[in-house]
Amino acid sequence: MDEETHHPEEPVGGHVACARCGTTAASGAPPATWLCSVENGGHRYLCEDCARRHIRAIESRLDSAWW
Repeated sequence: MDEETHHPEEPVGGHVACARCGTTAASGAPPATWLCSVENGGHRYLCEDCARRHIRAIESRLDSAWW
């Protein structure tokens, strides 16, 4: 099949920040424990603490504006 491969967006400024609390990843790339979601065509990353705090809303696919 000839499917287009989509690569993750490069982090702005070399650092990835949590979309909820603003915590930045030290290595520039998100750790394996962070979540990535695509909203409005852009990637949003959530740190492990924010992901754990909002896991029920995430699994229910609620819009992030609601949580």
